[in-house]
Amino acid sequence: MKRFALTISFAAAVLAQAVTGAAAQQVGIAVCDDFLTKYETCVSGKVPAAQQSTFKASIDQVRKTWIDAAKNPAAKSALESSCKQTADQLKASLAPYGCAF
Repeated sequence: MKRFALTISFAAAVLAQAVTGAAAQQVGIAVCDDFLTKYETCVSGKVPAAQQSTFKASIDQVRKTWIDAAKNPAAKSALESSCKQTADQLKASLAPYGCAF
């Protein structure tokens, strides 16, 4: 039984490391990366724990979309503007939690 618990603990630690590594990826556009950092700080510090997973899933999807767009030279030129627009929309969703950035 101890071996099973140890295996589960190890698997959870590996999974947490993978999720943290994915979340730490940078877009490479200052406006985008700055917003992602502020958004995550707000969610972790002000949003109730029961609701954090919804916000974190949303920002993970946004990050992936932005990273993918940054890899495409044609899309990268418009990415800063897109990040600003998306940031404005997502900021509004965090306003009820007292997040101001």
